[in-house]
Amino acid sequence: YDAVKAVGMELCPALGIAIPVGKDSMSMKTVWQEYGQSHAVTAPLSLIISAFARVQDVRKTLTPELHRSEDGTVLLLIDLGREQNRLGGSCLAQVYKSIGDKPADLDQPQLLVDFFNAIQDLSQQDLILAYHDRSDGGAMISLCEMAFAAHCGLDINADHYGADVLAGLFSEELGAVIQIRDSELEQVMQTLDKHGLAKHARPIARLNDQDMIRVYQQNAIIFEATRIDLQRTWWQTSYQMQALRDNAECAQQEFDSLLVANDPGLHASRSFNPADDVSAAYINSGARPKMLVLREQGVNGHVEMAAAFDRAGFDCVDVHMSDVINGRVSLNDFKGMVACGGFSYGDVLGAGGGWANSILYNAQARDAFEAFFHRDDTFGLGVCNGCQMMSHLKDLIPGAQHWPRFLRNLSEQFEARFVMSEILDSPSILLKGMLGSKMPIVVAHGEGRAKFADALSQDKVMANKQLCLRYIDNFGNVTETYPFNPNGSPQGLAGVTTTDGRFTIMMPHPERVFRTVQNSWHPDSWGEEGPWMRMFRNARLFVK
Repeated sequence: YDAVKAVGMELCPALGIAIPVGKDSMSMKTVWQEYGQSHAVTAPLSLIISAFARVQDVRKTLTPELHRSEDGTVLLLIDLGREQNRLGGSCLAQVYKSIGDKPADLDQPQLLVDFFNAIQDLSQQDLILAYHDRSDGGAMISLCEMAFAAHCGLDINADHYGADVLAGLFSEELGAVIQIRDSELEQVMQTLDKHGLAKHARPIARLNDQDMIRVYQQNAIIFEATRIDLQRTWWQTSYQMQALRDNAECAQQEFDSLLVANDPGLHASRSFNPADDVSAAYINSGARPKMLVLREQGVNGHVEMAAAFDRAGFDCVDVHMSDVINGRVSLNDFKGMVACGGFSYGDVLGAGGGWANSILYNAQARDAFEAFFHRDDTFGLGVCNGCQMMSHLKDLIPGAQHWPRFLRNLSEQFEARFVMSEILDSPSILLKGMLGSKMPIVVAHGEGRAKFADALSQDKVMANKQLCLRYIDNFGNVTETYPFNPNGSPQGLAGVTTTDGRFTIMMPHPERVFRTVQNSWHPDSWGEEGPWMRMFRNARLFVK
């Protein structure tokens, strides 16, 4: 009651915001055993508040990834706790099986308003290189997590905390750590001063190139550890849970990947210029071939897929399987077809096969799709769930007889990741001119592990250069190691094509990264179009 009163009747009015809906959960009951005794609480043990706000420009998103600039940078701590460093209820207290008496608090709500406005102001001026809040573990944890994201070391200055270094570094008072350029420190401090926060901000750390996390006080090292050792300690709990819940071997491979000190992380090398619009002449002609965007119950990737093909110059039509089965839509009207990703049939195991069966066991639909596949002026793409579906239709598709099926991921979990991939030499019309490019791409699937009918089929696919896309590690090598290969496919298989290249299937989602802004990471040099947009332009180039 006190928590709800403090939030709903005191804090929200002071901030000028509202919580639009709440749920009375007093009927919930928590039961547990402790020291041989039974305990029960007939109410939740925590108050959870979810917040949302409109974002005007997602390009202004700030992340914890530190920038290693040759110009020199410094990390500032903005402390809304006003140096009180209360430890009650903190992670540090819980580690020592304690609760404490005074928790972190927002004593002056206006400070939070000023902080929000200051961060927005600094962001609009492009003065912040990296950002991390301080609320979960304290400044020390925030700094370490920023170093983990960038694979670099930090020298942390604890002079300001005097004798109570632990409280200063592990207090979870409100605040944030921001990375800025040395050359812009004065401008940043002026902006903070304008919002009344300069007195609450101070330099706290700098990057080092030894991959070490060090804490200094009066120029003496009071704590020192390698970034790798701290990151593995930080990951240890997740690893133990993952090893019990998922495939233990995959969990070990991911945990061991943290040992690689020189891991370059995500990167991109392209054999083409994404700004070159190879389909511009066709788009400028005004002709817009009809593109069939196929979906089934539960498929949810059709809108972004249509957006990509629309930008490439197609007239996209949303077609549900029932439209084809009931004869409301004729495939004769289309030059291209794409089967989209999502959760067909509630994403039950083998859902892609169920989608394919709705075609294979319906004479009208089967004849329509087979005729479409055999026309020499058509092309098609299957992604994720659509990849699974089209792999089951391989007997209807010329040059696809040796395609694999796609089974449950080796990790035994749904994998939603941003992974490295390489485009191989293949006849795929969609990947024309992209040979040798190594770029990140999104994966989101539970059944993406390629399984060939036999060794001969796999050899045939390789000999015919039908393997068009594969997973690679951060060093650019083909991999079967988790999580760089998210599903355990042999030889890193991520996509295959037909012998003539007109039909391509892949588990990754190029439609989710065709704009630079859609990528969770990208080089600063990329323009509006992401490199995967080339796939969709190649499709328009194919349709004369």
